[in-house]
Amino acid sequence: MFKKILIANRGEIAIRIMRACKELGAKTVAVYSDADKNSMHAQLADEAIHIGDSSPKQSYLNADVLIQAALASQADAIHPGYGFLSENASFAGTVDSAHLTFIGPSADSIRAMGDKAESKIRMKKAGVPTVPGFEGLESESDFKKAAEEIGYPVLVKAAAGGGGKGMRVVNQPEELHEAIESARGEASNAFGDDRLLVEKYIPNAHHIEFQVFGDQHGHLVHLFERECSTQRRYQKIIEETPSPLLTPELRKQMGEAAVNAARAVNYYNAGTIEFIFDPSLSTPALSGDEGFYFLEMNTRLQVEHPITELTTGLDLVQWQIRVAAGERFPYSQEQLTQRGHAIECRVYAEDPANGFFPSTGKLLQYIEPRGPGIRVDSGFRAGDEVSHFYDPLLAKLIVFGESRETAIQKMQAALREFVAHGVTTNIDFMQDVLSHEDFTSGKVSTKWVENKFNWKPSTPTFESLIAASLADLTIVNRPSSIVNEHDPFSPWKNPNGFRN
Repeated sequence: MFKKILIANRGEIAIRIMRACKELGAKTVAVYSDADKNSMHAQLADEAIHIGDSSPKQSYLNADVLIQAALASQADAIHPGYGFLSENASFAGTVDSAHLTFIGPSADSIRAMGDKAESKIRMKKAGVPTVPGFEGLESESDFKKAAEEIGYPVLVKAAAGGGGKGMRVVNQPEELHEAIESARGEASNAFGDDRLLVEKYIPNAHHIEFQVFGDQHGHLVHLFERECSTQRRYQKIIEETPSPLLTPELRKQMGEAAVNAARAVNYYNAGTIEFIFDPSLSTPALSGDEGFYFLEMNTRLQVEHPITELTTGLDLVQWQIRVAAGERFPYSQEQLTQRGHAIECRVYAEDPANGFFPSTGKLLQYIEPRGPGIRVDSGFRAGDEVSHFYDPLLAKLIVFGESRETAIQKMQAALREFVAHGVTTNIDFMQDVLSHEDFTSGKVSTKWVENKFNWKPSTPTFESLIAASLADLTIVNRPSSIVNEHDPFSPWKNPNGFRN
């Protein structure tokens, strides 16, 4: 087992990993920027090293500085968290070259799944269902032919990167030219790669992902699914497990496909296979279609991993560390089971009534809910500053119940107890989502929030009034880009940026 681990991340991510390290008896090294000099994660670690100014490019995204910090602190390994450099194959390779252990998959696996076009070709060869579409397109006439063969609507999207960037829905031929140009430009700016592919667009799709986990001895399993369809602009808001849609037969079929997908790239450690599920194919066997399609693989731990932990009883971060140290994962697929139902809500300092614009400022009062079946992963306390330099996630609120109905009720109660004064939050917005009949009946698709949930705040909240009064007193310099540490493809290019 490792004696000392450097955590190349910040906030609640770093604190979550620290807890796992300490339970395993490993010392922890935190890194922090100027903006995080008084942060919880820097204070809770055994050691803390300053790595640069507040700009992520000069600190948390600076691979050379991170490696230097690990070597200077005599760490054995680096845990990248889930964001920033966690899906950067070059960084994983650099860690190995420095004779340190990267707590995650191999650089080759990250590289293979980081390219949507290449990964889709690999999945086809492995027999994993993929969305009908075409890769390797160059001219506009190629795209036109492909779209006509697939049938409108189609989705034009970037071959590299992720997080919803470089994606455009095309409903008719007249929209294709503009979609190609705008998607190509966004992909080039975000990823330095303007290659595109085109796929069939499924209007009422559900987003269902499977947690996979493997060791370095060839053992690979899945830890069941997470329903992630409650999204805004391709970014998850609320996640739950089990999915209210899946039958035992379909769960088994999708789980096997997820394991096959991971095995196709010799995957080990924690990862997530994301699927698009078409509910219109309610009897896929009769239609000749599986009803689900491989979307992409996240070669890292996900933000929503706690709901899997609560229903399986496994500490995924601990097992990430143990597997990286060479241990065998001891559970067979048959031994793994789920119990109850878990839901996660992402509590953000943002204003849903103002285009979900990030809200910054000091947390004048901050009280997290407590009680049986309630878990809060956060990196803030009362008096802390919500900076404009990073993603405005305040906390992940997770609840466990014996049934889905019980879990929803517990989440609503926990949100009512959550106090975050000094900034505007999305708490009221999430309460209204949880109360909506479409959510309670499990009918929320990935476009539901944008197309059907026309949310408006009922009355001004206390925190919105506080934030407004503070705004009258303070002129805030807002940056042109905001970085989301939960998204390895940050920085954002706009305040309504994409979070994965």
